[in-house]
Amino acid sequence: MGHFEMPQPTEKVQALHARMTLEEKLAQLVGFWVDQGGEVVAPMADEMATSSKYDEATPHGIGHLTRVYGTRPVDAAERATWLAGEQNRLRTQTRLGIPALVHEECLTGLAAWKAATFPTPLAWGATFDEQLVEEMGRRIGESMRALGIHQGLAPVLDVVRDPRWGRVDECISEDPYVVGMLGTAYVRGLQSQGVHATLKHFVGYSASQSGRNHAPVHAGPREIADVLLPPFEMAVRDGGVRSVMNSYAEIDGVPVASDPAYFEELLRATWGFDGVVVSDYFSVAFLHLMHGIAGGKGEAAELALTAGIDIELPTGDAYLEPLAERIRAGVTDESIVDRAVLRVLAQKEELGLLDDDFTFTPEPVDLDSPEHRDVARRLAEESIVLLTNDGTLPLAQTTGKRVALIGPNADSSEALMGCYSFANHVLAHHPGVPVGFDIPSVADTLADELAGAEITVVHGSDVTGTDRFGIDEAVAAALDSDVAIVVVGDRAGLFGRGTVGEGNDAESLELPGVQRELVERVVATATPVVLVLLTGRPYAIDWAISGSTRPGAVVQAFFPGEEGGTAIAGVLSGRVNPSGRLPVSLPRSAGAQPYSYLHPALGGTTDITTATSDPVLPFGYGLSYSTFEHTALVVDDMVVFTEATFTARVTVRNTGERRGTDVVQLYAHDEHASVTRPVAQLVGYARVELDAGDSVEVSFQVPPTRLAFTDREMRKVVEPGRIQLWVGSSCDDRETQTSVELTGETYEITGADERVVHTEVTSNVSV
Repeated sequence: MGHFEMPQPTEKVQALHARMTLEEKLAQLVGFWVDQGGEVVAPMADEMATSSKYDEATPHGIGHLTRVYGTRPVDAAERATWLAGEQNRLRTQTRLGIPALVHEECLTGLAAWKAATFPTPLAWGATFDEQLVEEMGRRIGESMRALGIHQGLAPVLDVVRDPRWGRVDECISEDPYVVGMLGTAYVRGLQSQGVHATLKHFVGYSASQSGRNHAPVHAGPREIADVLLPPFEMAVRDGGVRSVMNSYAEIDGVPVASDPAYFEELLRATWGFDGVVVSDYFSVAFLHLMHGIAGGKGEAAELALTAGIDIELPTGDAYLEPLAERIRAGVTDESIVDRAVLRVLAQKEELGLLDDDFTFTPEPVDLDSPEHRDVARRLAEESIVLLTNDGTLPLAQTTGKRVALIGPNADSSEALMGCYSFANHVLAHHPGVPVGFDIPSVADTLADELAGAEITVVHGSDVTGTDRFGIDEAVAAALDSDVAIVVVGDRAGLFGRGTVGEGNDAESLELPGVQRELVERVVATATPVVLVLLTGRPYAIDWAISGSTRPGAVVQAFFPGEEGGTAIAGVLSGRVNPSGRLPVSLPRSAGAQPYSYLHPALGGTTDITTATSDPVLPFGYGLSYSTFEHTALVVDDMVVFTEATFTARVTVRNTGERRGTDVVQLYAHDEHASVTRPVAQLVGYARVELDAGDSVEVSFQVPPTRLAFTDREMRKVVEPGRIQLWVGSSCDDRETQTSVELTGETYEITGADERVVHTEVTSNVSV
């Protein structure tokens, strides 16, 4: 294993540290939530709200200001003026004059009132478009920098393991490579603007038992190494991320927040991370209050600091007086505090906060500019997945046609946004406060798309509950129409305020409430039906995909953001040719979970069980209004050494009648290895846009790291043997296939080779 030596602090940082009292050191290791105001925007935030007054909390300075903009609806310009004054106060009225680092949530855009809301990360995954995700990150970073925010608490790099988990909409994919590629792109975009990204949640959080929030994790070390860790490694090694946040999880009985093996040994010594680790909110105190491995908050602080968690967020419940008492008593060594303080000061120096001329001067900023909306629109359009279509879509020549638009999400703007959007995260506590920017629903945009159509909007049912009050009206509207569009799905929220989102784990993967009954009753009218799913997780909808009364078309949208209504309407009309692909398998049932397409042979359907786990639709699946043909997959060299990169080429042709985009997916399977290997593994992908009839040769340069795995000795290796390769429309579709023989000795990836190198793709050779 490689071992990195950490850079030494600069003379300026060392001199500042040498002047600090214990109280001043500890103050730099905590945040303060200035405006929590009773808002429940973190687990147990109401029970753990600080009683300290802000003025009393900062006589020795402060490390972080927690969520200055994102806890309640405040005018950004007014808040920025307050922040400028506060930074000046810290500079001029504390002994050391160290400004605070300001952090904020930014997963679907800056979490501030009236700021642009982009598609949720599961929608990013559906695009397979890291360039556009990076552009989104840049736009978010611009807004944050203008408001004096230094650190964003995103992206989430948890790999989806169980769709019952409430936080699936915050995740990118069930494939670690896709998570790593898109997550690293977001990091690059955000940090290009001088704002530090924060990887969440390191590590294992999404693998919780039965998909329950904060439940124990039983993943083995090989699953952790080969599935859960690679996205974080990519963002550290390839993306240069500057901050990491711990997972709430405990793995095999050891809470991650107390485990130096992850933060000090793997993250820093092996991967070379030299940034700052922050705690997830209240997770340090949880070592005492929830996990029960510390006798008090002071002991919890010692465990967390020893593990490598430098900053306690959102406030200093453990790192202040409880820890100070132990240090004064000689129980805890102050050196662990010094180590963290030096890292924090180095981060502040990197961000310019220690500059002699540091100042924050607010400037006018448009948080929802035309540039923001353009990126939001393109990302939403690319994320929509067409699951089935018998020719009902697109809805062309609608003049004079009657359209019934039905469902609880048809005329809902909130249904377009994820859990960590400001609207669903914060404004749910403030009924009557407007969103503050334009977020048209499907109903708002459909009339413009379906020119000349007569559209009737019917609610049909609520998202949740058993009230069937509107189903009969919906049926009547469908009977009186030429086509019915039924828009159902989720409502994102926190801790019971929605059907998906943090704390909203599911026991069933059936559509919430009576929405399935609504859809089936409308389908039974024999009027052509288009089902639109606006959800934060994939649901078990086999009845809509292959049932006897299935709709004519099914469209999946994963919380597509402020331009999502426009994008959906564009797909329905045909203005937008859908190109999204499933970033997660479409589950068969809750009982088949957890499931991943990355399963070994005995992890799928076999003749030794009557309980199938096969998904209804596979990872990578998605239709288009065009059709694409993949042929002539070849490798340049049929035999290569285990340590060598090989090149695979495939011809892609648009066999449809209009221009469209294909997501070309290259999969591999290791036929024989020292440990079981997945039946399919994505090793490379490319978005390719082609005119009707055109074709292109796509070339994948696959490095050995894409085929590496953890062997029985827990070494990352590439073993000799035959690798099956194929390209198709999903992980299950072997439309064209070949193989490559790896030869030579087992190649152990060590030192500088340990990084997760991505597959280079080119597609500029027309044929």
